[in-house]
Amino acid sequence: MPLNLSTSSSLPRDAERATLVGRIWQPGVGPVLVAVHEGGLHDLSTLASTMSELLEGDAQPAEAVRRALMTNAPRIATLDAVLANSDETARDESKPWLLAPCDLQAIKASGVTFVASLLERVIEEQARGDASKAEATRAAIGDVLGDNLADIVPGSPEAAKVKDVLIAQGLWSQYLEVGIGPDAEIFTKAPVLAAVGTGADVGIHSGSVWNNPEPEVVLAVNSRGQTLGAALGNDVNLRDFEGRSALLLGKAKDNNASCAIGPFVRLFDAHFGIADVRRITVGLEVTGPEGFRLEGSSSLSKISRDPLDLVAQTVGIHHAYPDGFMLFLGTMFAPTQDRHGPGQGFTHVVGDSVRIAAPELGALVNRVVHADQAPRWTFGIGALMRNLAGRGLL
Repeated sequence: MPLNLSTSSSLPRDAERATLVGRIWQPGVGPVLVAVHEGGLHDLSTLASTMSELLEGDAQPAEAVRRALMTNAPRIATLDAVLANSDETARDESKPWLLAPCDLQAIKASGVTFVASLLERVIEEQARGDASKAEATRAAIGDVLGDNLADIVPGSPEAAKVKDVLIAQGLWSQYLEVGIGPDAEIFTKAPVLAAVGTGADVGIHSGSVWNNPEPEVVLAVNSRGQTLGAALGNDVNLRDFEGRSALLLGKAKDNNASCAIGPFVRLFDAHFGIADVRRITVGLEVTGPEGFRLEGSSSLSKISRDPLDLVAQTVGIHHAYPDGFMLFLGTMFAPTQDRHGPGQGFTHVVGDSVRIAAPELGALVNRVVHADQAPRWTFGIGALMRNLAGRGLL
């Protein structure tokens, strides 16, 4: 099933005024930092050798990119050609394709930031990772909680009272602790350089029978804690593994090709900023090889913790990220639509096409495979340093 990547379907609705930066693999050269401009991709290597360096070097990177585009950022290729060649199954490896738009940044994620996903995590825990028990568990918890958590501010006195009530009723959970308690859940989603870009295969563990995509906004943050842009992300998740034990979070979240970010980072400028991020609605569309179709959405306006509060809980006096970080903000959407029979809920099958889109950020499109069948991740930090040194960029 072709992914049909194109400029019209991949870019933000106001692409003509958006400052979009990303990375491509240029055969014979390696990873190249690029900007989108007038239907083409332009080489930003004279401005910065990596995305991390771009975000570290200038308080207003969008302005720096625009200056480079007007002076010394040569056009490498047409955007349409590179997008078309980014489809993993139809790729010509003699031509450029898109990579994830981040490089040396740590890849972090915040969990349980929406009430809807919070309840689904409690359900996973109560069902012990068994999808067949999820519906009954969902109904039982809903009878007790209803929508009572929707207006609770995490860490507030009201949240503490809810916690006491739930403990008394035997319904307290570690997920409720990070959902309404004072401390957010922040975890490492993937190693540096392990994320894949639009068009790439995304991997699910072959031993998982209950899993799902997680459509999210991903913030680009520098070492000083400044949020400078945003992209789309797919925090691929194994619900059965995590449901068996929260200590399996690493196994549930970090597998080969299990993290997708893209198609580009949209830098903050006069036309787009954190206030716009707070209003983004992220759409999800899954199309299966057997004709199955799932649609959903996640609105940042319903997030329980403000995006900048999540940034502040990630970096500060207790934790530093000298190369910056990418931060997944979480999702309110946990698919429950039955796919393989009543009460079985949703799970991926190999060959699913996953499209995550927002008018402000464009569309991130990937195809699902088993993680052991996705292209092996081999280009790590050492390889990047050798490549940049060989090109005279260090």
